[in-house]
Formats: sequence, C-alpha cells, structure tokens
Amino acid sequence: MTVSIYTASVPVFKQMLIALADVLKKAEAHATEKKIIPDAYLQARLFPDMFPLLRQVQIAVDFAKGASARLAGVEIPSYPETEKSFDDLQALLSKTLAFIDTLDAKQFEGSDDKEIVLRPGTPKERKLSGSAYLLNYNLPQFFFHVTTAYAILRHNGVDIGKRDYMGGY
Repeated sequence: MTVSIYTASVPVFKQMLIALADVLKKAEAHATEKKIIPDAYLQARLFPDMFPLLRQVQIAVDFAKGASARLAGVEIPSYPETEKSFDDLQALLSKTLAFIDTLDAKQFEGSDDKEIVLRPGTPKERKLSGSAYLLNYNLPQFFFHVTTAYAILRHNGVDIGKRDYMGGY
C-alpha cells in the first residue's frame, strides 16, 4: 500500500494542531480555575535552555504550514509571531488550520520526489526529496514541538493525558 505525501502530512498536521488547540483551552481553564497568571504557563519551560510554551506552539505551526506549503508548491504564509496570550495562540492555530484547509491532495502529487532546499544559500544548506523532507526532517521536528508544549503543561499540573495529546483520529 502506498501512502501519499498529502495523506502523511495534511491530516496529521490537522489532527495534532486541533489537539494542541484543545490542550491550550484546558490550560487556560486550569489557570483561571486555580487563579494562576496565564503567563506562568505561556512562559514555562521544561529546562532553562529550552523555548517556552508560547514559542513551542509557534514553531509547531511553522513546521506544519511550512511543510504543507512547500510540498503543495505554494507560498508559505508569513505570520508575525507576536502572540502573547492563549487567545493569540488560538488565533494562530485557527489561521494555520484555515491555510492547510485550502490545500488539496492534487497539489501534493509528485512532491515525494520534489527537491526541497533547507536554509538555501547558507553553509547549512541541505537538499532533500519531498518524502525525506517530510518523513525524516519535518514530522519529527513538528512532533517534538507539539510534544514539548504538551509536556510543559502536563509538568505544570494541567490535567491532560494521552487522549488530549492525540486528539480525534
């Protein structure tokens, strides 16, 4: 059985971004219920040298929209990354999901062999096929940041579990 690049990307990004939005709603409700300043969660980190929750969500979004756009052959939407609140993060996730919803499977045809160039023109430039880019680079990065966002909230007492992380599938 062959799995298309579209099937391995868009539905996965949607499932996880929707789940992340739901986890953030639970975090905000938890903060309100426990009278915790929301910024305590938004700026929380698992370790001092790691990015805070807010940045983890932004990076997850970057990987989802970047891969979707590159593989579909469309321009990557540029978002200013000015989020400072749970509402801002929800708006970012909604905007990203809306973008991903504009893409259809036909746009991804042939993208498994398409050359994707990361960091073009720099000493770190790397060329990958579309399938290697998605499966070996982008999805692991995406899941790292989604998982880290989840772990930050779980570590800080938000009552979430594996079902919350996985969302609907």
